[in-house]
Amino acid sequence: QVQLVESGGGLVQPGGSLRLSCAASGSIFSLGVMGWHRQAPGKQRELVATITSAGSTNYADSVKGRFTVSRDNAKNTVYLRMNSLEPEDTAVYYCNAAIRTGRGIALADYWGQGTQVAVSS
Repeated sequence: QVQLVESGGGLVQPGGSLRLSCAASGSIFSLGVMGWHRQAPGKQRELVATITSAGSTNYADSVKGRFTVSRDNAKNTVYLRMNSLEPEDTAVYYCNAAIRTGRGIALADYWGQGTQVAVSS
């Protein structure tokens, strides 16, 4: 069994910063791509950022230059540093990871429960 647990969400004023963390635990043989998605009220879930095990990153255009994704492979943890936050960044943020739970077992996608980020004055 695998769990992804996010932390670090909250209420912040426009222009402020937050750092989200997501730790994977359980039967983990290997971790592939890890990333963050978000879902605002009334909107579809959208990709925010991803990072490979080698450290290659990809960002949505709307967050480039403001958000930074990173990971600690030794801790099975992915982070999202969010700077210059805007009201449009308000959403539930979900982490996900491609995880292999055993030798010869295919990678499967796992999701966290989500953490709320609210940007408001």
